[in-house]
Amino acid sequence: MNTIRNISIAIMAVLLAAVPAASASAAEPDEAAFTTMRERMVTYQIARRGVKDREVLRAMNTVPRHRFVPRGLMGEAYDDTPLPIGYGQTISQPYIVAYMTQIIKVNRGDTVLEIGTGSGYQAAVLSAVAGKVYTIEIIPQLAKLAARRLEELGYENVSARCADGYYGWQRYAPFDAIIVTAAAGHIPPPLLKQLKPGGRMIIPVGGPFMVQSLILVEKDRAGRITTRNLMAVRFVPLTGRHE
Repeated sequence: MNTIRNISIAIMAVLLAAVPAASASAAEPDEAAFTTMRERMVTYQIARRGVKDREVLRAMNTVPRHRFVPRGLMGEAYDDTPLPIGYGQTISQPYIVAYMTQIIKVNRGDTVLEIGTGSGYQAAVLSAVAGKVYTIEIIPQLAKLAARRLEELGYENVSARCADGYYGWQRYAPFDAIIVTAAAGHIPPPLLKQLKPGGRMIIPVGGPFMVQSLILVEKDRAGRITTRNLMAVRFVPLTGRHE
């Protein structure tokens, strides 16, 4: 009887041990499910709101957003909302990423500067439509994680560094386009200087943790600057010595 009882206990222990693994597997969607969620995101959140650029839509449909959010939020990666990525930062709402990418009108041969790498998602989207992407993150932990993630996922045309994005990246200037993913109190003069004549920059301008204005900055062939207010947005603040 003791032998039978010991065998029964052993079997029960095995079954109980298997339950957490099965539950974890069921809670996390597989790649096919993520693909379906991504397709729905592009159709319902992005294309139906007016983003029509085919290259931008293709990029949004191929970049795995779930790989750029914390593991516990992977199931929410394709929701119509920004998500926290740690250190007080967020990954932007998918529509905003697509909209900002479309507005700067990037072509395959263009060189783009991004200020505010975050998790690396916007840089990955840019890499699918541009020739070369340079991205800057001021928070060392995020900069390191994003650089490693972008490398592991094979985004070979992206170069990342940890620095104060207010000053841009003079070594690789001028840039055909600049995209700033954090709100500044004003348009940083170094970024204006590093924008190529004929180039475009998009940047949220306004106070921290307030509604800001998403501004399109254009530099004509003669170097003259014009700005246009596109919409009200809410971004985390640009940090650094000048903010």
